[in-house]
Amino acid sequence: MFFSLLLIHTTILEVPDMRRVPVIILSGFLGSGKTTLLLRLLKQANDRRLKTAVLMNELGQSDVDSGLIHADWPGASLENLLDGCMCCSKKSEVAGCIRRLIEQQPDVIFIELTGVANPEEVVEVLTDPSLLNRVELRHIITVLDSEWVLEYDSLFNTDLALKHTLRRQMEVADTILINKTDLASSSQLAKITKSIARQNDKAAVHYTRHSDMDLNPVFSSLQPAANSLPAVSRGLKVSVSVRKRPESSAHTHEHSPGPGKEQEHTAAAGTGSFTRVKTVTLAVPEHTLITVKQADQFIQKWRDGLLRAKGYIAGSERKEPCKLVQFAGKRIYWSDTDYHGPSYLVFIGIDLDRQQIEQDWNRLLNVITA
Repeated sequence: MFFSLLLIHTTILEVPDMRRVPVIILSGFLGSGKTTLLLRLLKQANDRRLKTAVLMNELGQSDVDSGLIHADWPGASLENLLDGCMCCSKKSEVAGCIRRLIEQQPDVIFIELTGVANPEEVVEVLTDPSLLNRVELRHIITVLDSEWVLEYDSLFNTDLALKHTLRRQMEVADTILINKTDLASSSQLAKITKSIARQNDKAAVHYTRHSDMDLNPVFSSLQPAANSLPAVSRGLKVSVSVRKRPESSAHTHEHSPGPGKEQEHTAAAGTGSFTRVKTVTLAVPEHTLITVKQADQFIQKWRDGLLRAKGYIAGSERKEPCKLVQFAGKRIYWSDTDYHGPSYLVFIGIDLDRQQIEQDWNRLLNVITA
């Protein structure tokens, strides 16, 4: 008996007539120029008559950067997470924030991470059961401060977790901005370019000043919905601040002054809007029971290409609790849960072979029901 993944998605997981809202994630270390880029994205979205929503995250208790958004784009729907990072201490709150933004029916959601956030952790949140068929990750953009990025290893040599996060920000990006090129020498820029090539040779790389890049590839597949509001004519303001040398023990947000001229280099062919970080949802049809061992073996088979995997597997007996499975750090963890929805797995990885994974999943389902 052959199961169609498309049919399974439609009958079990998808919500009828629910449009998936595109999500664009902005990543990069503190002070690299993410908020400046966000302001440019909002201006471009407005020019294209796209209704926008923004989720911002501040490590401190002060809501600094969102004030810039309110000042320039008062019509944008905005959610803030303060005093913590959305990839760890605030992770449980992210899904609720996104659901509230979705209620505003935006054409696109921009998520600006803290400078110490790992993008793949936030991608995992987008696979929350309440968001699976309501949002769609389109692009991850990472901004690098070309003046300091080469010194991060020495500045944070005692913080292995932070060094890992900064590497992951580059490795999972679809687009990388080597920003503030006016503050770096040509030899520094050459070293940064080589470093990026070693860690991510498929990202589109832009050399920029003040986060000024060609945004057309990012917006190429985005279209306004019928209920989008008309564009508002407003100018783009860019805040000015005094640049300070970053210290290993302190995190400070900085914003580049003034508009600048862009230099561009594409490191890899193709700058499409769809991210290299892929999610593959594998549903279990109703009344089909998959064992913990079978699910575990299936995850193990694909582990080399996975960043994360998670899902819910119903117990083989009615009284047996549903199991939550999580794959992280190349290890699989199982735990009991009170979840009562349909069973499914979600794979998150870079350049996953979606077709082959789905074919293998269908073969497993056929064996179970034979």
